[in-house]
Amino acid sequence: MSGRLAGRTAVVTGAGRGIGRACAVAFAAQGADLVLVDIAGDLPGVPYPAATPSQLDHTAELCRERGAAVLTVKADVRDPAACARVAADAVERFGSLDVLVNNAGIAGPSGRIVHEVTEDEWAVMIDVNLNGAWRMLKAVGAMMVAQRSGSVVNVASTAGLVGYRNFAGYVASKHGLVGLTRAAALDYAPYRVRVNAVCPGSVRDSEEWEGRMLVEIGRSMEIAPADHEAEFITQMPMNALVEADDVAGAALWLASDESRHATGGVITVDAGYSAR
Repeated sequence: MSGRLAGRTAVVTGAGRGIGRACAVAFAAQGADLVLVDIAGDLPGVPYPAATPSQLDHTAELCRERGAAVLTVKADVRDPAACARVAADAVERFGSLDVLVNNAGIAGPSGRIVHEVTEDEWAVMIDVNLNGAWRMLKAVGAMMVAQRSGSVVNVASTAGLVGYRNFAGYVASKHGLVGLTRAAALDYAPYRVRVNAVCPGSVRDSEEWEGRMLVEIGRSMEIAPADHEAEFITQMPMNALVEADDVAGAALWLASDESRHATGGVITVDAGYSAR
């Protein structure tokens, strides 16, 4: 198969829906083989349902329709052994591991002032959004160093660049992910392994990708589901929400050779939000 990622294997976490699904499908259309990772089950302490096994299977089917070979793995990025298994399974099935998209993440529990956040609420946010990305990077890093190539794309957020009221855990986790991106880029630069971040703004919850992150952020802000899109659009300088496809396009560029000298970078896809 031809394409910008032909002959490469990409691991995408949080692939069951939303940005993860959009990235997986975009990569498949450009020739990549895919390892699609999702917990495919609810997380204790997270106040909304995670992706389901059937949603992960649907992502896989969409990728196969575009010609990709696909391996699905149900794994929790909070588990170091599970992360190591993902990397090992990728190499066993496809022979290499060329791209990692660290997309698995949660938006809640949120919606409270700092001193009202519990130890458990803080811990689960950091463990998924920051520690999970580090564990996956740790799992694939040695393989990429050995082959002297690789691209890691961390899906952060505008919350990794600016603050949001009543979202301290989320903001801290995404700021940490941006910091991890920059530090890891320097660690891996001598080995031609690149590490970059994409910082999306408010991403529309489209039916096609079955995303629900924005509605859950709105719920934490006590915005009714029927009103959340209109409310978030008022904050966008371009008067539009970001689409999951927009984020996938940035991730695709970072995964491809077109960005071969880009590392340690942070690309905003936020309709101008963080430029204010």
